Amino acid sequence: MVFCHHCKNQVETGDKIGRQETCSHCRYDLHVCYNCQHYDPKSYNDCRESQADRVLEKDKANFCDYFFASEVSMLAPSKKLDDTKSKLEALFKKKD
Repeated sequence: MVFCHHCKNQVETGDKIGRQETCSHCRYDLHVCYNCQHYDPKSYNDCRESQADRVLEKDKANFCDYFFASEVSMLAPSKKLDDTKSKLEALFKKKD
């Protein structure tokens, strides 16, 4: 299973995501950089795979041979992040 980069819903997929596969919820492309385990906005060309060709449109279907679907969306909010944010807000909350 992967998370759609666009609608953040979980999508059931087979073993491999084809270039033309789309999200069953919003119909956006799934074979995109944002859904790949190599995607990293802090890396050169936003990709940890050093041999991958540069992809300019990270949200559009591409022909990358190194694409490997990530089971964790970097775009989906994590529970740990939400908990941390709540604790910080409570810590710095203005007292009347």
